[in-house]
Amino acid sequence: MQRKKELIDRKIAKATIERGVLVVNTGNGKGKSSSGFGMLARSLGHGFKCGVVQFIKGSFSTGEEAFFRRFEELEYHVMGEGFTWETQDKQRDIAAAQAAWAISAKMMSDEAYDFVLLDELNIALAHRYVALDDVLAAVAARPPRQHVVITGRGAPDALIEAADTVTEMRVIKHAFKAGIKAQQGIEL
Repeated sequence: MQRKKELIDRKIAKATIERGVLVVNTGNGKGKSSSGFGMLARSLGHGFKCGVVQFIKGSFSTGEEAFFRRFEELEYHVMGEGFTWETQDKQRDIAAAQAAWAISAKMMSDEAYDFVLLDELNIALAHRYVALDDVLAAVAARPPRQHVVITGRGAPDALIEAADTVTEMRVIKHAFKAGIKAQQGIEL
């Protein structure tokens, strides 16, 4: 353990860069948004000015929204029309994604925001409702100390390349496959 401690201490000593990071949570497993909201809670705990834009979810209320709307240092936007298989209206989905992206881009260009969570943006990118080049440009041009977290399955390779931290959630087992419906506190 002493050698391990020395090795880790050396790595910590070499990590001297202080700047905002781009985190991408992707994959088919559960926990992408939950992780993003966990980082949001951490950021609010540090007194950060934060923004949330939810791209797809929107046709039902969630525990995250009910909880986080209490914070005055948080701007929270639920912009989706619901899951794409529910709306069955591609033009409406595109319009909703474009409106969400406009708010997202504005937040990422504003140095007042320390932390921005773009929940389910990867879905909008995968369906080409939002232009990947616009997202990459906004991420690259954001204020130097601003943290951005992007969630959703199917993250494009170019976004993964641009990210500082990428986590892929993998399904091993899920209650839904056993017929258990979505539960408050777990999925809702």
